[in-house]
Amino acid sequence: MKICAFSDVQRQKKPLSLSHNIFLIMETIDWGSLGFGYVKTDYNVRSYFRDGKWGDLEVHTEETITLPMAATCLHYGQEAFEGLKAFRGKDGKIRLFRPEENAKRMKATADYVCMQCPDEDFYLAAVKKVVELNAKYVPPYGTGASLYIRPLLIGTGAQVGVHPSSEYLFMIFVTPVGPYYKDGFKPIDVIVDRLHDRAAPRGTGHIKVGGNYAASMESSAWGHDHGYNIVLYLDAKEKKYIDECGAANFFAVRDNTYITPNSHSILPSITNKSLQVIAADLGMKVEARPVAFDEMVTFEEAGACGTAAVITPINKIVDIDHETVYTIAKNGQPGPNTVRLYQQLVGIQNGDLPDTHDWNLIIG
Repeated sequence: MKICAFSDVQRQKKPLSLSHNIFLIMETIDWGSLGFGYVKTDYNVRSYFRDGKWGDLEVHTEETITLPMAATCLHYGQEAFEGLKAFRGKDGKIRLFRPEENAKRMKATADYVCMQCPDEDFYLAAVKKVVELNAKYVPPYGTGASLYIRPLLIGTGAQVGVHPSSEYLFMIFVTPVGPYYKDGFKPIDVIVDRLHDRAAPRGTGHIKVGGNYAASMESSAWGHDHGYNIVLYLDAKEKKYIDECGAANFFAVRDNTYITPNSHSILPSITNKSLQVIAADLGMKVEARPVAFDEMVTFEEAGACGTAAVITPINKIVDIDHETVYTIAKNGQPGPNTVRLYQQLVGIQNGDLPDTHDWNLIIG
């Protein structure tokens, strides 16, 4: 893969040393107070699909992109994105957690909405490159913060008519982030939402397209209006089975068993996939299956999991339609299995625990 730098990068003055840059960033960013939002970093990388092939990877400093007003991403939703994180360990090395799984999921998404997608090797090289370029923004070890990596794939061809574009843009930008929910690893209350559906039973719930998140915004606003940060979705067909928990997967623990919903309308979370392996490593049984909402009364622990949230323990689930409150966390504290799962996952991501499944890609 050839790397091309645009002239705006080349025109910059000779940069300070990396160690000096890292010191300056550490002095200006309060890593422990970071929220989950956008912070400008120095570089992003891009590649264009034109004339039936992907071009070289380009390095940019510009935060904006130029699109035809008739681009398919704007009119017909030809768009896919991913999210993964980089962590700085106590040893100073930077670890990417399971980036190949994000590459596979983006390919699955692209195939479903008829988009061209870079192959896995190109994807991984691009992720590695953008993290290396912005290494000074990978938060220091022990701060609880990480570098969030956002790959984006959009249809850029100008056309009027519902059919796939002939041109695409693949780009990746990064930003340092703190916890997705401001309280971090503390149990939260969740409200059941029967008024909205996250995704149709045979729709796009199993892939990572922006339309799924647009469809959830009214529901999220409804939850906030009732005083809750997260809503719990039930299946769109019968409203009998648990679907997702906000923008994250749902899991529960009962009788030393890790239980998580499985259906075509649920996004296959890489965090959830990893937690299932960790649970088995810890001697727990694992069940990925349709989970009836009626089982809620039997759960000993529950949580929401995903790249952004990692694990957010659930305190109570409030069903206002049936005037029922399911209190899950004892004394408002995370359950012991949820704590073990969280510590094991974070320990692997930060390099504090053995990476027995070779999940981390170490780049420095």
